[in-house]
Amino acid sequence: MRPYLSSDGDRTMSDSTGTALPGRIDFLDNLRTFIIFLVVLLHSGLVYEKSVFTSFIWIVADSATCTAAPVIRTVLDIFIMPLLFFVSGYLAPMSLKRRSGGAFVLSKFRRLMVPWIAAVLTLLPIYKWLFLYSRNLPQQHWTTYFHWSNGVWGQNWLWFLPVLFMFDIVIVLISKIRMKYPKVAPVPSIALVFFLGLISSVCMDLFHLQGWTKTPVLDFQNERLLIYLLVFLLGAHFYRLRIFESGRNRNTLLLFILCIGWIPVWIYTHFTMRHAVMPNAFIVNETADRLLIWVNYHLALLCFMVLGLEAFRRFLNKQDRFMAALNRNSYSVYIIHTVVMGSLAILLLHTTLPSPVKFALLSVSAFLMSHFIAYLYGRVIRAPLTALPSSFMHMSNRRKSI
Repeated sequence: MRPYLSSDGDRTMSDSTGTALPGRIDFLDNLRTFIIFLVVLLHSGLVYEKSVFTSFIWIVADSATCTAAPVIRTVLDIFIMPLLFFVSGYLAPMSLKRRSGGAFVLSKFRRLMVPWIAAVLTLLPIYKWLFLYSRNLPQQHWTTYFHWSNGVWGQNWLWFLPVLFMFDIVIVLISKIRMKYPKVAPVPSIALVFFLGLISSVCMDLFHLQGWTKTPVLDFQNERLLIYLLVFLLGAHFYRLRIFESGRNRNTLLLFILCIGWIPVWIYTHFTMRHAVMPNAFIVNETADRLLIWVNYHLALLCFMVLGLEAFRRFLNKQDRFMAALNRNSYSVYIIHTVVMGSLAILLLHTTLPSPVKFALLSVSAFLMSHFIAYLYGRVIRAPLTALPSSFMHMSNRRKSI
């Protein structure tokens, strides 16, 4: 038996083939792995997107730009992180039921914050080294390679880990209150999350509070933090409702979303990209345009979340050996994928391949290479370390028997 890394970073057990044992929620693990691939796809696209961000901040900026990259980024940015937080929120109460609050927080600290500490001390310096190397710029003093010593990169993609740890603490605090949770039906709870998120987004936009807050431990996007917390708590609420255990197929809902879901996605994407190019070119006026953008963002987010959860629950709710291996590595892949992708992007910089081919090749190769590195780490480092306590226990028992 060896540990199996769940969607929220907890270890459960898998058999010798790597297939998760009963009790796992297979479609959530499969969905999490797919989302991680989309994260790699989004970050790979930034290499071939011409913008101020990619030119001065992103790890590698290829002069061969791809016109599809900003469209893909805008669409993926709607839902990939909220879905990750929803999955983690759904699994958090399940994990909390098996241990005390203190043990739960300690477990989450080991699974989230210990890798985060290791990553900010190693991967972020590598990130800056690759950034300067890819642009033929001189390397700088070593003290500037850490996120607390510059206001440019911050924690970059690693922001997810401390924010998720903070949300897990929120779940523990809520459980300590021992209040009786109101059994709000799914539709009203979704509507509440939609309207609270919409009000937050509009207020942040109108009062110009958008942007990133960067600290030594927590980095977060101001206009998205409450949305992430709301969907995280919505996931925990759905777990208490046992919403995915009914086995009910919502055919009408899926058909409805497939028929009209593209409308808010198109409106949000069109207006967002239009305002990125022409920030003062309003269709009606600034307030009406921004309200239209955020209403359609939240409608598109709702459609993507329902579509993703229902599609995976109905059609991808099984695991084979291959999927179990991918699921087991996904948490590590998220942590290392950016520097892996940056290294591969440098190799593609001076090739004559068309930019769409580079984009596709980089996305797939970065995803597979990250999984390969995570697999080697699990086999060569993590597995022997995991076996050490049991070996010491076995030796101690032999001494006692002697």
